[in-house]
Amino acid sequence: MRDIAVFTGSAHPELADEVCAHLGVPLSPTRVSRFANDCLEVQLQGNCRERDVFLIQPLVAPVQEHLVELLLMCDAARGASAGRITVVMPHYSYARSDKKDAPRISIGGRLVADLMVSAGASRVLAMTLHSPQVHGFFSVPVDHLHALRELAAHFRRYDLSRTTVVSPDLGNAKEAAAFARMIGAQVAAGAKQRFADDRVRISSVIGEIAGRDVIVLDDEIAKGSTVLELLDRLRELGPRSIRVACTHGLFAAGALKRLGEQPDVLEIVCTNTVPVPVEERTEKLQVLSIAPALAEAVRRIHNGESVSALFDAPPSE
Repeated sequence: MRDIAVFTGSAHPELADEVCAHLGVPLSPTRVSRFANDCLEVQLQGNCRERDVFLIQPLVAPVQEHLVELLLMCDAARGASAGRITVVMPHYSYARSDKKDAPRISIGGRLVADLMVSAGASRVLAMTLHSPQVHGFFSVPVDHLHALRELAAHFRRYDLSRTTVVSPDLGNAKEAAAFARMIGAQVAAGAKQRFADDRVRISSVIGEIAGRDVIVLDDEIAKGSTVLELLDRLRELGPRSIRVACTHGLFAAGALKRLGEQPDVLEIVCTNTVPVPVEERTEKLQVLSIAPALAEAVRRIHNGESVSALFDAPPSE
């Protein structure tokens, strides 16, 4: 593939390597250093002039460090006369700040989107944004992928004749319904109230659960408080089995350990949009790769082809 340059910061270099392997292009080196006053400096150590530049960087902890790295990468590529700069952001953590639901707070999702565009981003490739309106925060084109095809391919290995896909809340119910259609399952949703970032209450679950194989589907799992609360409600309804799935397995503050210790949770499935440390993984965890989907999206963007066509057919088994 000619006239393309792929760079990555320090957030998830393993994913960038895998994407480049699928593309058949080298991953261009990036040097990240720090001045004595603690400021970051980024140098793209590959030719950018008039090239189609792709910067792969999910916003994961430490989020602010990786955000500044990404902004500096954009600015460096622009200063090096890149023909086009596409930010490949598998996880946009600031997407959770998508509304003004309290006085005197910032809508961080929109602010950070503006920062990326100001730094030089001319296009964004994202995966499973927290809410649909975040797409509109960007003043440049956004290609919004999802991992439902990869998740569906994984779960089709099981007998799905008595399966219900459960969304923890109504906000994620549309995605859960789409996933349920893909695997031929029923759908249910929890009635959730959030009181703080890590304190939620699910009063009931709307849908058929008793005697069924349940797949709990969420966009991301951070501290796991929502999923643990949902599991309590599901147990009251008597499911036959429980599996948990999400796109972004952040698993902060020991969430993966707590979920893995639930005796009735048979499996925890996530993708590699964010790095999951090897030392924190449990035998119940399955990590699916979204690198092939990202690589194909990058190829289509570079060649001026439709990215939405990626959703027309399921991935090969």
